[in-house]
Amino acid sequence: MKTLVSSVPDGPKAIGPYSLGVVAGGPFVFVSGMTPFSPATGKIERGSIAGQTVLVLENIKRVLGASGASLADVVSCRVYLSSLTPETFREMNEVYAGYFGDSLPARATIGAQLLGFDVEIECVAAIPTPNTSL
Repeated sequence: MKTLVSSVPDGPKAIGPYSLGVVAGGPFVFVSGMTPFSPATGKIERGSIAGQTVLVLENIKRVLGASGASLADVVSCRVYLSSLTPETFREMNEVYAGYFGDSLPARATIGAQLLGFDVEIECVAAIPTPNTSL
């Protein structure tokens, strides 16, 4: 279970699809940085920032599902963009917002030197019911 901190008296406001903070109880799953790896082709796919973001978030959904969680349980994300510009940020942000809807985790977006791809996302999710089969 998680509680979103969406406003703080006399504090900053969220200016994108993220929460200022998230209060959550464990257990947690820590998802490693996912890349735009396509299970269908067995390769990293380059293409647009939007297309790469879709592949990354679909891979995150797979890992979360195997762990007994979903995107709705994510409490924190770090997004890495190889070229952090207003355009690449906007393109990633539009896809990201569509995946998380109203269940917005805390988030940081960082410009980074990535090798062979343009988008990587790591996250932490609170597992609602422990998955004992892991």
